[in-house]
Amino acid sequence: MDVRDGDLVQVVDAVDDLVRVRALSRGDTWGVPPGVLRLATREERQAAGLRPYQTGCDECAAFEAARRTAAEGGDVQRSRNATAAAYTHWIVAHSASAPRRGN
Repeated sequence: MDVRDGDLVQVVDAVDDLVRVRALSRGDTWGVPPGVLRLATREERQAAGLRPYQTGCDECAAFEAARRTAAEGGDVQRSRNATAAAYTHWIVAHSASAPRRGN
């Protein structure tokens, strides 16, 4: 979620000091500072027709806490890395293929 305008976006990559995102409908990507992104709420994901985040995942909570701390600390590289780590964990651990892994 881009907090500047409330748009739900998909994280694609991290390049230099920016996180590359795109609209859920795909298309072109653009760069945003990591500090303007936050995870969408369950309600926001549901409204967009997306799967909800896993609840009760200790790793998700730890990654999100680290992401918030890094964003508040002003270290752009650390914030970018923490954002990428949180999203990568969610994709790997809780993606559409997760039921096969028991998640």
